Amino acid sequence: MDWLPTLEDRPGPTYQRIVDALSADIAGGRLRRGQQLPTHRALAKTLGVDLTTVTRAYSAARERGLTEARVGQGTFVAETPGGRPDAPAPAFDLSMNLPPQPPEADLDGRIARGIAAIERERGFAAYLNYREPGGTPEERAAAAAWLSARIPQAHSDRVVICPGTQNALMNFLMTQTAPGDVVLAEALTYPGLKAAALLRGVRLVGVECDATGILPDALEAASRAHAPKAIYLVPTIQNPTGTTMTLARRKAVAAIIRAHDLMLFEDDAYGLLAPDAVPMATLIQERTFYAASLSKCIAPGLRVSFLLAPSRGAAARIGEALRASVQMPVGLTVALVARWLADGSADAIVATIRAEAAARQKLAAGLLKGHSYAAHPNGHHIWIELPGNWGRTEFAAHVQRQGLAVVTSDAFAIDGTPPHAIRVALGAARNRADLARALDILGAALRSPPPSARIV
Repeated sequence: MDWLPTLEDRPGPTYQRIVDALSADIAGGRLRRGQQLPTHRALAKTLGVDLTTVTRAYSAARERGLTEARVGQGTFVAETPGGRPDAPAPAFDLSMNLPPQPPEADLDGRIARGIAAIERERGFAAYLNYREPGGTPEERAAAAAWLSARIPQAHSDRVVICPGTQNALMNFLMTQTAPGDVVLAEALTYPGLKAAALLRGVRLVGVECDATGILPDALEAASRAHAPKAIYLVPTIQNPTGTTMTLARRKAVAAIIRAHDLMLFEDDAYGLLAPDAVPMATLIQERTFYAASLSKCIAPGLRVSFLLAPSRGAAARIGEALRASVQMPVGLTVALVARWLADGSADAIVATIRAEAAARQKLAAGLLKGHSYAAHPNGHHIWIELPGNWGRTEFAAHVQRQGLAVVTSDAFAIDGTPPHAIRVALGAARNRADLARALDILGAALRSPPPSARIV
């Protein structure tokens, strides 16, 4: 019950600032589902406000589905985003950035045929025992050959196959940083980095960006001011803003990274959706850990990510960290993916998903015509800075009541006051018909004033 909201940087009346802080801390992971909150009286005393102010805030939070009151026990963070544990899920959940799964991808069929071929050729027993932590030489060679289409200098002795990029990122922090070090990133960044940094004990510093990515002058200033050890970037279809760095911007950023002796973790989760983008790893190979995940271009449940380290020694250290953390990736799924890389299935699946993502972006452009937002033509998400007097938490709660789930900027912000913006994951809809209905809800909300503005 030691929650203390930060109110100073939030606009509006005090009760509203308490609600906004509560929503932001839930989204950012500082409050967990089911956690007990301070009593009305205790929080009022801590904040130095009237008891009625806290009572009003808790009441408003409960109406938004952020909290629930338990008779005789107190106030708790709601167990589900909708409030009660038995509350119905939103009809359209566009909060998770998933790749769409068009029928043309034939994932079910490809998985069934691939697994049957593995059983027929080698049997399952070979994949059910302990294996090398970063993949077998054959699997790493298949990964290197596939990566060489984007990074010509890729070699199997620098490849580590990880059970997802989140694991690769954690292993990068474990081997390249120490607790207390500073790591730079875009000011709005992937929430998984925030979680990993918190666990490792490193301090994240956000760097200002514009419409083409991280700003070189801001990066130079942050590097001088904070003496960082490393930097994390998503240069292509950035999460959450959708920006893609130009080649000129990449070269300028690479020069600063080299000048300040930083190690770069390049998260290229969306790179295969924009294959013409040049990876940073081709510009500063000697200091780049390049991660190419299948989660955003095929399916996240495969849990296969290829990490290309800058040297054989760096790859070996990542492999040791992987062994210590999860022992090894799942052998059967790695074997399936390696088979897909070799026979062209992976490229075929990626092509269909890229085409579906483009079709969904065109659908969104039509249905949200007149509303400004940022997106990549082949990206899975759009980034909307909210119009008028809409606050981010108020807007998210409003569309939630209409059956649509989105994510506010709080989940991505490293420091400072997040913009009043949301991310909408177009790929998460089951099909285009569902997406169209979800976007109708979104468009109607964007056209309407917030409920608080309607009160006279």
